[in-house]
Amino acid sequence: MVFNILLYASLIIFFIGLIYKVYRWFSRNVTVAARDVAAPARMLAAIKGIFSVLFSSKIATLVRVFFVDVLLQQRILKIDAIRWLTHFLIFSGFMMLLLMHALDSLITEPLFAGYHSTKNPFMFLRDFFALMVCVGIALAVYRRFFLKIFQVKNSGQDKYALTILAVIVLSGIWLEGLKISSYSEFQNMVEEYSWIDDKTEKAALESLWVKKFGLVSPNTDLQSDAAAMALGRESHENYCADCHSSIGWAFTGIIAAKIISPVALLLDRIHIVDILYYIHIMACFIGLAYLPFSKMFHIIATPLILMAGAVMDRETSNAVNIATRQAIELDACTHCGICSMHCSAIMVSEALANDYVLPSEKMVALKTLTTGKGIGSAEMKAVREGVYMCTNCDRCTVVCPSGINLKELWPGVRENLVQGEIPEPLLLSPFSFVRGLNRADFVADDYSAPLRSARQTLAGKFDSLIDADNPLDLGETDGLDLSSYPGDATFAYCFECRNCTTVCPVVGHYDNPEAELGLLPHQIMCCLGLGMNEMAYGARMIWDCLACYQCQEHCPQNVSVTDLIYRLKNLAVENVKEA
Repeated sequence: MVFNILLYASLIIFFIGLIYKVYRWFSRNVTVAARDVAAPARMLAAIKGIFSVLFSSKIATLVRVFFVDVLLQQRILKIDAIRWLTHFLIFSGFMMLLLMHALDSLITEPLFAGYHSTKNPFMFLRDFFALMVCVGIALAVYRRFFLKIFQVKNSGQDKYALTILAVIVLSGIWLEGLKISSYSEFQNMVEEYSWIDDKTEKAALESLWVKKFGLVSPNTDLQSDAAAMALGRESHENYCADCHSSIGWAFTGIIAAKIISPVALLLDRIHIVDILYYIHIMACFIGLAYLPFSKMFHIIATPLILMAGAVMDRETSNAVNIATRQAIELDACTHCGICSMHCSAIMVSEALANDYVLPSEKMVALKTLTTGKGIGSAEMKAVREGVYMCTNCDRCTVVCPSGINLKELWPGVRENLVQGEIPEPLLLSPFSFVRGLNRADFVADDYSAPLRSARQTLAGKFDSLIDADNPLDLGETDGLDLSSYPGDATFAYCFECRNCTTVCPVVGHYDNPEAELGLLPHQIMCCLGLGMNEMAYGARMIWDCLACYQCQEHCPQNVSVTDLIYRLKNLAVENVKEA
């Protein structure tokens, strides 16, 4: 009765968690694509998309992906054979134990007449699948905690997943071994399934089980001669053989039984079978109830993403469905670290000491953010920097074994962050190149508003000192130290010939460049010569500079114009970071 209550409670928690996850898929906004679309409308769009695929030629693609990528996990095999073996053993073994053994009353019994868990092939298969999981867990522990694979980071969720699996499977193996050797279990079985009243026949059956089935008996006077064995075999055939195969088929259980045989009687007296049974069942219930809230939920989310990714593309699929898929992708991520190992920005992560530059760490942070959990300002700043440092090289997408389209995800996530309240200085750097290439995808103000905010933040009070009608009305400002940078002193050679401004393609782009740019290149050099360094890095010109070096190459005085502008840009960013 108690176990039934716990089972139903676990199932209720599981389904509540599952419903919550599904609702989050349709309500959270990872990117800007569906921020104005309500959850019911997104659900309706998803249903339409599913039916349009099921009743089209794409159904063949779904079937292929299900068998090749979901069941056989070909994507993992292409990357790492050991990791594939690890994942395949755990996934396949555990799923078969769940379907064949844990849900035997719902699946196995209706499918196979005369089913008994102690009868072959079910007894052998149960031990075989349990062994698969054990080997897979051992390989996973070795890879994660002893092999120390570069950029593979272990989290509490990783340890929980391995621990709960190990407890479930190992407790099941030792429980089987204890039942094999338990004298109390043997007596209960005889009383429940046989009608033996003769003591001699009972003793003969007990002798047979001691010799052939691993039973440990407290009776030291049992007969093991040929006559006793013949009588025992006859009783076994009459009462036991129909539902109990030879114990040798339970190869993991018999090994466990032999190990504990010296203390089997003691363990039997303290009812260790019942204790371990409670541990096994409770571990199963806890694992089931917590599954929607743990990393293990990827066993549901990842197959969905693998199949959805195979039939969806940016050009033909509904943008709302792509947004929903991206929300599911956060749950499909297994934090395996493969994307981080192939990331082209990995050295940036090392240089900045910012793990959030790495794709796998960004996925963890995004999952936290989209579930409504707050993170500290310093961590949020690191996340924003990490998301923006993506070079859009697409190497992470190619190697992701979960089929997550990271190439499409990062630009959308980046835009979602830069359109927030906090200005992002990196918008004014070459890292905005990809954003500029996709400018047509934005509403005009959505594209320009974050740029204005970043410029105003970096220019600060000095931007207001620049008068478009009188750019050299500089006001009073404090100087900054430029002495440590090569070429900084060359601004003193400038005699304002304006050659740099004349050849500048940015200046030539505008009809009224002084109004648009604030200060022109020769005026910036003039500011530096007058000691108005902060005034100089308040100019919008330094952010529009293309670093084409035309100004520097045409300067008759060899002033390092481009290098100085680049240095001013760095000083402005450093000033904002320190603030």
